[in-house]
Amino acid sequence: MTEHTVAAIYTGAALVKPLSDILREDLPTWRIMNILDDSMIADIIESGYLTKAVKRRLYGYYEIATASGADIILNTCSSIGDAVYGAREFFPIPIVRIDEPMVRKAIKESDSIAVLATLPTTLDPTLNLIKRCASEAGKSVRTLHALAEGAFSAITKGDGETHDRLIAETAKSVADECDVILLAQGSMARMEKPLAELTGKTVYSSPRFAAELLKEHV
Repeated sequence: MTEHTVAAIYTGAALVKPLSDILREDLPTWRIMNILDDSMIADIIESGYLTKAVKRRLYGYYEIATASGADIILNTCSSIGDAVYGAREFFPIPIVRIDEPMVRKAIKESDSIAVLATLPTTLDPTLNLIKRCASEAGKSVRTLHALAEGAFSAITKGDGETHDRLIAETAKSVADECDVILLAQGSMARMEKPLAELTGKTVYSSPRFAAELLKEHV
């Protein structure tokens, strides 16, 4: 019997299967509803920020999820993560940022965090989330960030080898300056264990933490 329904909103195809597999493994009795619109991330990349037009489309998908009987919405893209705050008061079901539980875990464990991303539009939303969560926790956290340029383009073309190599090179460049490395996008999760072995640092990605958080919200 289906226990709950989660609607996962995606802006890129690369994350759909790996995250869906994790959700099905961790939430075996749940129904998984996937909504993908990769034009949102394309528009954000072109503009360099989260536009009002993209927000409107995103909120439209929230409406579809709610009308379709979802119990909870999972916002899977960090580049549109800040949009959840304006939406939560208008929708009758919880809206979860995929990266929030990961960030809270890192802040609890360290005051020196490096953020790695494959898209520049992901950096500011993730750094802002760290500031928000650190303030709520009453902590002062030192952050640095690095961009694995070309990695996002590679993974969207199916070139996982180049994607992984560029992320590894970027991680090595910041590893000596932090205690924890955060992978800002869920599509980077495949590199969590390899980077931990490569750098000797604690490395976190968002999907597993998000799956655990879903259980707490319904």
